[in-house]
Amino acid sequence: MAQPADRDTEEQARPSLTLRRHYRVAPDKVWRAWTDPQALKLWFGPDEIVAVPLVEIDLRVGGRFRVTMLADDGETHDVSGTYLEIVPNRKLVFSWAWRSTPERESRVTVQIEPDGDGCELVLMHERFFDEAARDGHNHGWSGALVKLGHWLDNAAA
Repeated sequence: MAQPADRDTEEQARPSLTLRRHYRVAPDKVWRAWTDPQALKLWFGPDEIVAVPLVEIDLRVGGRFRVTMLADDGETHDVSGTYLEIVPNRKLVFSWAWRSTPERESRVTVQIEPDGDGCELVLMHERFFDEAARDGHNHGWSGALVKLGHWLDNAAA
């Protein structure tokens, strides 16, 4: 039987990814993009996501979120999780699990730091099931963060 320390080592050994982006807007605008359901619908997901018909956010520690995305091939992607840590305008930590593979729960940390003419967003997604899951999420998050930048540019105008 694995001891807790063994489990911690196993968790740390699982694949993860970290993405950094600079946005020329105040941190509260980036925070809104992540925490306002109507805003999130307008940018979430990579390019192949053509619509985000459902966003539910219960923004409190222990509260849940759910996002349903429609891809250009007609496939629906449904993800949900629980908020684990919330620092307004600075940090969100939440669990992440696809409806199709709920046993593959991972963890996402979004940090927003003021940075000169805007802010830096650092997205860390940890505890992936395997490298293929990490690589797929790298594609998804990278595309989503580009769309977030476009949304922020238009929302700030």
